[in-house]
Amino acid sequence: MAADPFNRDPAVTHGEAVRLEPGLRRITCPNPGPMTFTGTQTYILGEGQVAVIDPGPVDEDHLEAVLGALAPGENVHAIVLTHTHIDHSPGVAPLLARTGAPTYGFGPHGAGMSRRMTDLAASGAQFGGGEGGDRTFRPDNLLADGQRLEGPGWAMTAIHTPGHISNHLAFAIEADGMAPGAVLSGDHVMGWSTSIVSPPDGDMAAYMASLRKLQGRGDRVFYPGHGHPIQDPEAMIAHLIAHREQRVAQILDALKTETGATPAELAAAIYTEVDPRLLPAAARNVFSVLIGLVEEGRAAHDGALTPDTAFRRV
Repeated sequence: MAADPFNRDPAVTHGEAVRLEPGLRRITCPNPGPMTFTGTQTYILGEGQVAVIDPGPVDEDHLEAVLGALAPGENVHAIVLTHTHIDHSPGVAPLLARTGAPTYGFGPHGAGMSRRMTDLAASGAQFGGGEGGDRTFRPDNLLADGQRLEGPGWAMTAIHTPGHISNHLAFAIEADGMAPGAVLSGDHVMGWSTSIVSPPDGDMAAYMASLRKLQGRGDRVFYPGHGHPIQDPEAMIAHLIAHREQRVAQILDALKTETGATPAELAAAIYTEVDPRLLPAAARNVFSVLIGLVEEGRAAHDGALTPDTAFRRV
């Protein structure tokens, strides 16, 4: 596997707009943590009548920073969301109240979920999920894969990238003066870490398919929901795919015993390099991999499928 491509430099300025290139500004929310790194990043696309992407959590200071980043005479033409996690979408409501701008997204929480994950969600099992789903967001306008949204001097094309969560969108963006090949990658591809894939909202098979969907596009740069810009998207995608394939191999190797192991036990044995606070999230990643291995006939379990189920190798 290639060398670690992540930039974990913690230096960031909260509450201040940073111009990344013509037509694109970024404001980082002051909500740093083990799941958000330096904080959720809100983007402003265009000049004049702008699009605001991912307003973040409900945070009055961040809201004022986003509105304060607008020059005199500028206004919000559209509020756009990559996905419905609580560090990205609850801030839509107060921004909408202040601007009246229409909202756009793939759909409410759970939209785009596969049949197997829908059945899993309906099973009644408790899955945890410290990253948190926002079930209050309902977009005024739905954006399907490949659909284009335009404003004066800017445009964005939706790329449905389920996996981290079923309704996740990335956006290929354009603006006056901006070089081609920029993508807002949300939490599907981040600058500081791999993404959490937590069933039933998260789906590892969908996540891998979405990575391959972005592969080979020739994009110039990814601007993620957390972390620094990704200057070599192809190298990052290749790393993420190789990393996940390596995890699958580690999980299969750890499943050699007849007695089997739970996702939490496997995560503790495999994710030895991560912050211990992230082990519950890592266990959900492992659970997502195990679901796929069962469907492929490479792993098995007895009884109901839950996060506490013991799995064994076939």
